[in-house]
Amino acid sequence: MFLVLDDITTLDQLDALLGSKGFHPGSKIIITTKERRLIERCALFKTDIKRKHTELLLQGLNETESWELLCLHAFKSNYPKTGYEGVLYKLVKYCQGHPLALVVLGKSLYDRDVTYWEGCIEGLKKETDSHVNNVLRMSFNSFPSKNDKDLFKYIACFFVGIDRDLTETILKACNINIGSGIPNLLDRFLLSIGGKNELKMHQLVQEMGRFEVRQESLDKPWKRSLLWCHEESFRVLKQKKGKGNLLGLALDMRMLEKEKFGVSYELKTNALSNMDNLMLLQLNYVHMNGSYANFPEELRGLCMHGFHLKSIPLDLPMQNLVALDMSYSNIESFIGCHNNQFEKGKKLDGSCLKDKRLLGSLKILNLSFCKKLRSLGDFDQLPALERLVARNCIDLLEVCESIEQCIELFFIDLSYCMKLEKLPRNIGMLKNVKTMLLDGCSPCGSRIENRGSDSLELCKADNIHINTRTSSSAFVGAIPSDLKLFANYLPRSLVSLSLANSNLSTKSFAMDMSCLSVLKELYLDGNPIDSMPSCVRTLPRLEMLSMKHCKKLKSIEHPPRTLSKLLFPVDERVLRKVVFDPNMSPLDLLRSSMVYSGLSYEIEGIVKIQPMVGVEEKVLRSLGWSNLDFLNERHLVANSWESETQMMFYEFGIFSTMYEAEEMPSWFRHRSVGPSISFTIPSSSPNNLLKGLNFCSLHTLKPPVEWWNCFPFTPMMTISNITKNRMWIYERCFDRGILSRDCCVLLSHWMFGMNEMEGGDHITITVTLPTYRVVKECGVSLVYEDDGEKKEEEDVLGYYKSWNHIIGGDLSPFQTTTGQYILDNRRFFSHGIHLSPYHREFVPDGSCYQAKKEDCWFRALSPRKPGIIGGAHEGKGES
Repeated sequence: MFLVLDDITTLDQLDALLGSKGFHPGSKIIITTKERRLIERCALFKTDIKRKHTELLLQGLNETESWELLCLHAFKSNYPKTGYEGVLYKLVKYCQGHPLALVVLGKSLYDRDVTYWEGCIEGLKKETDSHVNNVLRMSFNSFPSKNDKDLFKYIACFFVGIDRDLTETILKACNINIGSGIPNLLDRFLLSIGGKNELKMHQLVQEMGRFEVRQESLDKPWKRSLLWCHEESFRVLKQKKGKGNLLGLALDMRMLEKEKFGVSYELKTNALSNMDNLMLLQLNYVHMNGSYANFPEELRGLCMHGFHLKSIPLDLPMQNLVALDMSYSNIESFIGCHNNQFEKGKKLDGSCLKDKRLLGSLKILNLSFCKKLRSLGDFDQLPALERLVARNCIDLLEVCESIEQCIELFFIDLSYCMKLEKLPRNIGMLKNVKTMLLDGCSPCGSRIENRGSDSLELCKADNIHINTRTSSSAFVGAIPSDLKLFANYLPRSLVSLSLANSNLSTKSFAMDMSCLSVLKELYLDGNPIDSMPSCVRTLPRLEMLSMKHCKKLKSIEHPPRTLSKLLFPVDERVLRKVVFDPNMSPLDLLRSSMVYSGLSYEIEGIVKIQPMVGVEEKVLRSLGWSNLDFLNERHLVANSWESETQMMFYEFGIFSTMYEAEEMPSWFRHRSVGPSISFTIPSSSPNNLLKGLNFCSLHTLKPPVEWWNCFPFTPMMTISNITKNRMWIYERCFDRGILSRDCCVLLSHWMFGMNEMEGGDHITITVTLPTYRVVKECGVSLVYEDDGEKKEEEDVLGYYKSWNHIIGGDLSPFQTTTGQYILDNRRFFSHGIHLSPYHREFVPDGSCYQAKKEDCWFRALSPRKPGIIGGAHEGKGES
């Protein structure tokens, strides 16, 4: 077991996570903490369990590294401007190697003159707090406007981890200037945006922001503007000390330890009566008694998870509310019918509420996980509503047709509302809806009638929430199991459509979906389709296609040439064939798995695997493979593609196979004992051209060594052209049936052209094997062709040579340094090149990780003329 516990702050955390019973022998645990004594005090280490651990103190950057990091952000260079050397040295010394302090300081001093730098140094000297906190506070104090400081404090106290768009909507209603404020925080490195659009803040930065609020009143929290500490919030409410200075308060009763606060957890609503200016209020799992008219009228954001009443109190001031989050509550209806018992079958027409209220400011409504919620109605009282979220409301039966009154609505999430019988017929009349999530609803239950709707846009969206995370969208529940008729009623303006987890087979889809002429994203994840539906090819503007977790998917043939992103399960135990359009656009490939288990398999342009019994004789003859003993017995298993026969791999312009044998083929005359061989290519005549190189190595088993990370997991062949300063490192998969054999042969053919190898070039070839195998012998044989042979067998290898990412083609995404390439098919699906310890023998320079320069670069077939290697990508890759 491998366990990582990051940022442990208390002994209780450590004991709860580790326990005292110990772990399986050989388990490894990494713990990061600022309190080094916690480790010795935890319950697990007080037992008799033998342990072997090492304490590592995280060191700061050295002076040179600190100098470069500060220069990078202050000067956009590794070196300072002339005249700044002295002040730069003083600031480097002050930051004591702390990366965050150096980055924040550098960004705040960018494009400032030396005088400003000197003033900064004098200001830091006057501070008595920690050096890092002083640097962060200096960046905070440098904000020219109060607005930016207030925005920073709001985010630090309440909005870290929350969706940016939701945060902006709420804070804009609190009279905070978002347009310039958030960019200013981003520019100073005090804030960042996560991959799911959530606000992120370094822990030290967040602590500094909360420190600034705490300075407003150290001993009297009720005199501060913001209260985020649950203990302090509870005491302020219990003692009814809150006044008009409070702008935001958060209390979650689950975060309190009961023994510290006595038996009673009930609070009075009149504790809020004097908080006239309170705009943000979180009361999660709080039981309050009294009139809700005591709630402040200035509230803009109200979050009450676990609300105990069956309906929202009529006297609750909501006229200024912009966001309301009632997730995990006991409410049975919103807004309509909470004065009347909801009866199944009763039509929701928006007239069942006796005392209607106009919530003219409400833009965000979240009722997720309200298990007793049965109706959603009276949307005519919510003219400004933009986001409706009601995920996992398992008893929700109906949504009122008055939803058409929400003309500003652009986001609807009714995922996992499994009893939802129908959606309103007029939901397609909404002009601004861009996102609809209906994950996990019954695929054969509800129907959506959206004739005449031409503006509904169903988009996949992740992590759009108030305080609860949402998952990938699926247009489920409102779709029948047969889409042949339903497709005709889909809005013509769809940009993104998700049909994930809808139990749809390939036959369920219509043959033609060209009516969705502007569709850009299509999600078919988790459906039992066995091939890409033909209708996908009729979508003229499709850019994103996702079919992950489709466990029955066997083939993807000719997806639209307009695609720029493709996600599919790369597991050939099921998926067997992927073929692309010759004129495809460059693709960003994503994967959900990558497994090879010994079956025939092809992803065009990446890898082609087939049994040797299926390889044509003329192909083997063109490779120069002859007199192979196991090939003479091919006819015995000619129809056994699923058996453990010898397999032919083709990738990167390299053919290879592994088979059980105790010696190499006899026609390898140039041999060497051990894992390496060197030679010089003899000169060739114009009528006898070098077209490739055969390399062979004999492997035997040996006892494994402990330092396994110094060896690759699969055979790795490295060919170096020392004369031309070129190197190709090829990592090949193991054949499953060969893993346990005592002796085996790895035979490979490398297609080279004149640009890669020619007469007089000095070549070295090395084989690196996993820790449990050793190379006994290796050999090389050059393959030539004359003009007569070329004319006779012109197209034998034409298809293989037409692949784009092969030796002589475009290998730029696999290049580490000039002329060096790591050829591993896993890199087609990754965002960069990782150099392992076993690579360093051949690639000693460069960083351990090199990111891709472009996301979309994969192209299966090359635009160069088939059969001609090299010369097609001049100035790129290997040219």
